[in-house]
Amino acid sequence: MTLGPLIVQSDHTVLLEVAHPDAEDARHELAVFAELERAPEHIHTYRVTRLGLWNARAAGHTSEEILGTLNRYAKFPVPTGVASEIEDTMRRYGRLTIERDDEGALLLRSDDPAILREVTSAKKIAPLLGNRLDERTYPLEPWARGELKQQLVVRGWPAEDLAGYTPGEPYDIGLEQQGWQLRDYQAKAVEAFQRGGSGVVVLPCGAGKTIVGAAAMAAVGAKTLILVTNAVSARQWRDELIRRTNLSEDEIGEYSGQVKEIKPVTIATYQILTSRRKGEYQHLSLLDAEDWGVIVYDEVHLLPAPVFKLTADLQARRRLGLTATLVREDGREGDVFSLIGPKRYDAAWKDIEAQGFIAPAACFEVRVQLPESERMDYAVAEDQDRYRIASSTPEKQRIARRIIAKHPDEQVLVIGQYIDQLEAMAEALGAPLITGQTPVDERERLFQAFRSGEERILVVSKVANFSVDLPDASVAIQISGSFGSRQEEAQRLGRLLRPKREGITASFYTLIARDTVDQDFAQNRQRFLAEQGYSYTILDAHEV
Repeated sequence: MTLGPLIVQSDHTVLLEVAHPDAEDARHELAVFAELERAPEHIHTYRVTRLGLWNARAAGHTSEEILGTLNRYAKFPVPTGVASEIEDTMRRYGRLTIERDDEGALLLRSDDPAILREVTSAKKIAPLLGNRLDERTYPLEPWARGELKQQLVVRGWPAEDLAGYTPGEPYDIGLEQQGWQLRDYQAKAVEAFQRGGSGVVVLPCGAGKTIVGAAAMAAVGAKTLILVTNAVSARQWRDELIRRTNLSEDEIGEYSGQVKEIKPVTIATYQILTSRRKGEYQHLSLLDAEDWGVIVYDEVHLLPAPVFKLTADLQARRRLGLTATLVREDGREGDVFSLIGPKRYDAAWKDIEAQGFIAPAACFEVRVQLPESERMDYAVAEDQDRYRIASSTPEKQRIARRIIAKHPDEQVLVIGQYIDQLEAMAEALGAPLITGQTPVDERERLFQAFRSGEERILVVSKVANFSVDLPDASVAIQISGSFGSRQEEAQRLGRLLRPKREGITASFYTLIARDTVDQDFAQNRQRFLAEQGYSYTILDAHEV
């Protein structure tokens, strides 16, 4: 009998032996419920968390399935304590429910009076409830639906919200499916959202999250508010909705720093919602401007913290979150679970790649050596300055030129964090530069020139991380980033994953200053790629 690739430990960590022949299958099944913590070359460390198990439960997975995965791939028997805690944790989801009575009033209910007594005695929960109706039921204040769900997650008893949703003002939204059709996983994602009424769909960049959003809007058939990361994303959503649905340009409004339109389908930026004047949020009235039937949160892992408070007041509306990763760098995954909704559907990147819907990708970490003068500057610098010194070394210009020369017929994105570094890189490569200061119209012109092949190389700041459709980009060179952000790695790799002509494999290079914090942060970013089944090839600069 072949021993499996997993070692399940009593502290709820799971070690994965990367070289094992069953490692890829085990990784795929682990991703349903476990979070990858560390991903060095040979052994990857996952952790089984309560939130991961509850998300799995909400998406339809059972404790029997999860324990079956662990037992099937484990090298040694799964510790009894871990098995029983997984069962207990998953049983907790849905033991409390939020429902409505015949008059429409909200109720908190449980089939176990002891659980209800435990949570209702908590200081932060009691003020949200009225006087007990019976040993299994408490009335819930109408304004407290979101806050109660947050507090119940903290207490370890996540409620299943069965109270339903305001239908919103009906509006005819239909899919125009001439020449295309929903992919199987997109249809399943929409079905899962419809069953739950709110929640998050996790799909890789390039897998058609916008189409899932459009199909969900058509399924609801009501006025819709879409929240996106920036104005470029808003216009891409508009163009995609015009292409994929029966909506006309006149029916779709943009609400951003440049335009203030409210129409049956309104696309607003997170930035405008969170902008303040004299300490007041000026544009929150948008959330109540129409009787919205559904609110779509694009890139929900980037949802600004202030919007969570707003979302707590929107629990009667259907809510759909779209993202490539549930990981948030601010640790507020629990708020996404509570206020947007639990994970309803996810699909592994590698599965969608195998079906030909996103491009295969080869990932490389290229380690460059700091010159002696820069090494000395780095050694004496303050901690907060070291990453900038290491990641901005001019040595990366030389390596970037060599990489570009290796891909003479491909379109290349050079992506970085620091504007002065990007300006120098753009000048060295003779390529146009796009940053946050580039006017939106100019950005769109340059992106279109890149799509058409008029421009082969673009140097871009983090504005290109989010919702920018560049299907012909097949090489990305990452020269600096946001201190090892896994979110950012997902977005940047995602720029390359649109299917390519003739099935070409995309190439994702990260240039790292050896033996610096640049290299340390890179290890954190690698976790995301390892979680999705991609591996890094580590190269010295002279090997490029």
